[in-house]
This record gives sequence, structure tokens and C-alpha cells, in this order.
Amino acid sequence: MNTLTILLQATAGGSTMSFWVMIIAMIAIMYFFMIRPQQKRQKEIQNFRNSLTVGQEVISSGGIYGKITHIDDEKNVVTLEIATGVKIKIDKGSIFANAAATQEMTK
Repeated sequence: MNTLTILLQATAGGSTMSFWVMIIAMIAIMYFFMIRPQQKRQKEIQNFRNSLTVGQEVISSGGIYGKITHIDDEKNVVTLEIATGVKIKIDKGSIFANAAATQEMTK
């Protein structure tokens, strides 16, 4: 019984190094599988929003399909035509995807 206690205490003392290695490994795994892909996706969305053009069909984050009729970069507002003669103004940040590309992917 005494020998078992001594062995357990000896292994417990060396576990601090392995603890830190495990913590660092978990942080690295979280970065490469969670944080980095999210940052990459955000950059793609921002590049898409910066490349919007008049006449492009888009989808808003609320699910509204429309065609861009006017872009006001100063106010960060986009005017969408959602039906013939029906125009709405939405924030440029709420433009989510290219409608034509999304429809092609579902086919």
C-alpha cells in the first residue's frame, strides 16, 4: 500500500507539464477547426458585399430576393427591387448571398 501511494504521488508531480501541453493542443485545435474557418467565411462575405453591382440579384439575411437598383456607399444602403415597381432600402450589411449562384447550387 505504501509503494502504491509513492507511485501515485510521483506521477501526479509530473502531470503539470502534460496538462499545459494538452491545454495548448486544445487551443490549437479550436483555432484551426473553429476560429480560422469562421474568419475566412467573414472575409469572403465582406469581399462579396464590397463587390456588389447594380443589376445583381441578391438575397438579404431576412430571405428577401431582389435586384439591386442603387447602391449608396456613404450611407451603406442598398435599394432592392423585390417586385415590379416595389423598391425597398436595406443595409448593405444585410446582403447575404448572390441569388443566381445560390439557385445554381440547388439544381
